[in-house]
Parts: sequence; structure tokens; C-alpha cells
Amino acid sequence: MNLSRKNLGMIRQRADGSVPADKIFDLPEKILQFGTGVLLRALPDYFVDKANRLGIFNGRILVVKSTASGDTEAFEKQDNLYSLITRGVQDGKSINKRWISAAISRVMSATGQWKEILDAASNPELRIVISNTTEVGLQLVMESIYQDPPASFPAKLLAFLHRRFAVFGGAADAGMVIIPTELIPDNGKLLKSILFELCAYNKLEPAFVVWLDRHNRFCSSLVDRIVPGKPDAQLKTLLEEPGGYTDDLMTICEPYRLWAIEGDASVRALLSFHTVDKGVVITPDITRFRELKLRMLNATHTLSCGFAFLSGFRTVRAAMEDEIFETYIRSLMMDEIGQAIPVEIPTEEIREFGRKVLDRFRNPYLQHQWISITMQYSSKIAKRVVPVLQRYVELYRRPPELICMGFAAYLLFMRPVKKEGDQYFGILDNQYYPIQDDRAGYFHGLWEERTVDHIVQKVLSNTDFWNDDLTRLEGFADCVTRKMKNFIRSGTMHEISEYHSPVK
Repeated sequence: MNLSRKNLGMIRQRADGSVPADKIFDLPEKILQFGTGVLLRALPDYFVDKANRLGIFNGRILVVKSTASGDTEAFEKQDNLYSLITRGVQDGKSINKRWISAAISRVMSATGQWKEILDAASNPELRIVISNTTEVGLQLVMESIYQDPPASFPAKLLAFLHRRFAVFGGAADAGMVIIPTELIPDNGKLLKSILFELCAYNKLEPAFVVWLDRHNRFCSSLVDRIVPGKPDAQLKTLLEEPGGYTDDLMTICEPYRLWAIEGDASVRALLSFHTVDKGVVITPDITRFRELKLRMLNATHTLSCGFAFLSGFRTVRAAMEDEIFETYIRSLMMDEIGQAIPVEIPTEEIREFGRKVLDRFRNPYLQHQWISITMQYSSKIAKRVVPVLQRYVELYRRPPELICMGFAAYLLFMRPVKKEGDQYFGILDNQYYPIQDDRAGYFHGLWEERTVDHIVQKVLSNTDFWNDDLTRLEGFADCVTRKMKNFIRSGTMHEISEYHSPVK
């Protein structure tokens, strides 16, 4: 039996989780969503569905599939229903819940149904736009919005808004609240600036440009929830058995959830679903949420990924189960990164967020591969770690030892010994591993007949990498050099076990 509306009655009889009531299917479409990905299904769409069941938001989602790859068959087969399986640790307790979501009303392909998508612009209740088209999708492409369809997401959105302006005669109340969730700082401001450049390129009428500016709200936002990809066949079968149905759209997520949106009282009124879950935060400034995630979670992951991999751990969970490496991760996050976040955040808020991140890292149901976190290692170090490093040295006038270890591990990981086509490989225990980094070519051959001292000095002083000469940071280059030599001499795990936290 497959998951579908006609089978909900039978599913309801044995379901171990929440099944939507029939009245949900009659709710009007209130949200236009660009993107069909699992993150949207597990976060914004979950909040909407939860509110609908409580009679608060009372609206469903029209989803636009923006890319040409794949199709919408799975959504059609299942009447746009999908299971959300929440598994993990929260406040030290194991969570395992099932939820069948009816948030999505339709999924339409931009490639084959662009006219119908534009027709939806005439729906007066459709007041909200959500997007997650990846960072690559949130870019300016100078193109006509009159194509069928335009290629880029911003051009598609502008075409839709232009149609809406025409249908409603530029009425103020026809404007929309637009919330991109792509992982780019100030994504709302960026999207708005792209649309204005496209207005100029397409020579759109001044009245529309004024309406776009005055009556549409572009809200920057931050999303945070670990949502792995499609489960393998064995796990999928295991998770389907309790419900007694098959589900090709099954979405697995951790308990932690956050959607921080920049907005005021008018935005909160429209996004009424925020009242049903503390995971939705609407506030005039989301900087502290972005910094907490970028530093405590992302920077910790980045500084630990190569280190953990070289130490023999393949997953985040495996590293957290090792007492020595767990101590490194926890101390790195709490004692160094948390002490030097480059914006003012109350200490207790930092530590509380850190405790939640550690719970997330310990999630027994997630097999998060360290090697996947090393992708674009260099740019992640530059964006996530360097500002914390600079702040730490500024505050304490000494190099942070654990960050130095992470940097040393990064340099060791980025040691290509083989090239095949455009792909570079390192080697560990006689096994090649991929170095998936745009800077890999720079490191290729760097190690040949060079000393550790030379390599550290050359890389850390490269201002193209870091937008700064990191050798100027007091004691940093010497500390990284010492850690690298110790790694090479005695191994990474020995160095961690010898670490003693400095007194602050």
C-alpha cells in the first residue's frame, strides 16, 4: 500500500504518528515555494502543516520545481503527501516520531507548466514566497523574464511578481512577503538587489519597480535542521514497516529545528504559523542566530572534519563516541570558538546553543560523513573560522591551541598525492581519498621537497585564501607548525590526548 489520500483511512488505523484530517485538503494555497528539496519539506513545510492542524494558518503550499532534472511523479502518485520521520536526541532524550504532512497542495514543473504557474499570480490569498534553490540558484543571470520559463530562480520570481502586478493593477495589498532560505548571509537583501538589476535589464515599467520596492517585503532568513538525503533501501523498508505503507518521499530529520526570519509585526501577522512552534523566530535582526550557527556548529564541523578523518573516524557520531575526540570537539566549541564569536552574544545563550549542537552531533540515527564535510574545505575555513581566530588572538593575545590543531589537520588533509583528470586525491592507510576543494591544485606539489615550516608560512600568508596574512597573528604560525610536526611524528590522536585546557 502506497501513501496517498485514498489510503489514509487504512493508514490511520495503524499509524504510529500524526495523520492529517480530510479538511486540510480543502485549504486554499497561500504560499508559493520554489524548490522541492528535503530541507523545505522538513522545516518551513512542517511548520505550516503543524499550524494547519491547529486551525491557525489555514493555507497550503504550491511548489514550483525549478530545475529540469527529475520529475514530479512521486508527488503526483502520493497526492503530495510525505512522511516526516524525526529521529535523534533532544535534551538528553531519544526522539523517534512519524508525521504525515499534507502541507503541499500541488507540485508544478517550471519546465512544462510555466503558464499555469504564472496563472497562480491571480490568487489573492497567495501572499508568501519561500525559496531554497541552493546558493548557486541565488545568483544574477541577465536574461529575459518573458522566456517560457526563464532559466534562473530570480528571473522566474520576477516574472511571477510582474504578472501579479498586472493582474491586481499595482494594488498595495497584492504585494508579497518573500523569504529566501538559501544559506547566504542577508539572502533577502541579495535577492531584492538581483531583482532590481533584472528590472533594469528587462526595461520594466517604473510603476512596477515602485510597487516591487514599496509593497513587497524581502525577509532574510536562516534555516537550521539536519536533513539527510534519501534513505537507502534497507533503512527505508525499516521505517515504512510501522506505518504499513510505502513512501517514496520519506523525509528524515533531527529534532532540532530553527527558522529565523527578519521581520516586524506585519510579517508576524501574515506568517501566523510562527505561533505554533518555538523553532520559528521572527525578529528585526537575525545576526546572532546566524553567528551562532556559523561559528558553533559550522566552524566546529569545519575544524574537526579533516582532523577526525585523519584520526580514523568516518562519521560525526563515531567521533563523538570516542572520549578523547569528543573532548576535542566539545572544548573547541565551548572554550575557543564560543569565547571569540565576532558579535556580542550573552555567554549563557552561547553555551546553551553549544549544548544543543553537541546533542545533534551525538544523534545515533545520523551517519554524517566527515569526508562530505571536507568539501570546499578552504573556503569554509576562510568564512567560518578565520573571523573567530582573529577575534580570539585579539582578545587573549595568544593562539588558540585547538583551532591551531584544526588548521594543522587541514593542511595535512590538503596534501594531494595523485591527480586523475581534474580530481585530486590524498592518501591515508594506503587508501586514496578525494580532495574536493577548488584550492586543491594550489596544494598539488607544494609538499615536494618543502619543509613543514615553509608550507605553513606559505599557506598562512596567502592573502588570496584568507583576505589577511595569518602569519601576523601573534604565535599562530608557530603553533600550527608545532602541531603539524607532532601530528607527523606521533599521530593526531596522541596530540589531542596531550592537550590541557589553558586557564582563562
